[in-house]
Amino acid sequence: MNVVSLLGNLASDVDLRELSGEKKVASFLLAVDRPGRDAGADFIRITTWDRQAELCAEYLAKGRQVALDGRIRTRSWEEEGKRRNAFEVVANRVQFLASPASREEVPFAA
Repeated sequence: MNVVSLLGNLASDVDLRELSGEKKVASFLLAVDRPGRDAGADFIRITTWDRQAELCAEYLAKGRQVALDGRIRTRSWEEEGKRRNAFEVVANRVQFLASPASREEVPFAA
C-alpha cells in the first residue's frame, strides 16, 4: 500500500503550470521536521493536480503550514551519462493550516 501523510511548512512558493488539455499541475517543497535527536528537516517535493493545484497556488505561500496525504511516486532519468532517481509525493488532499502570521485554520482544499 502506497500511502503517506505529512505535516510541514512550505519551503518554497507554489509553482503552477498549465499542461496540454487544460490540465494544471502545481508543485512546492515541503519542510517536514525530524523528531528526536536528529533535529532538522526533510525537504520533500509535493505535486498536486487540477483544481487542487489551482487552490494551492492561490492560497499557499512559503512558510505556510499544511497537512496532506497522498502517494509516493519515483522517477528516474539519465543525465550526463549517469542514472538519476528522485521521489515526490503526489498529494490527494491538502489541508491548509495556520498561516505564519495569523495561526488561523482554514478548510480543506479538496
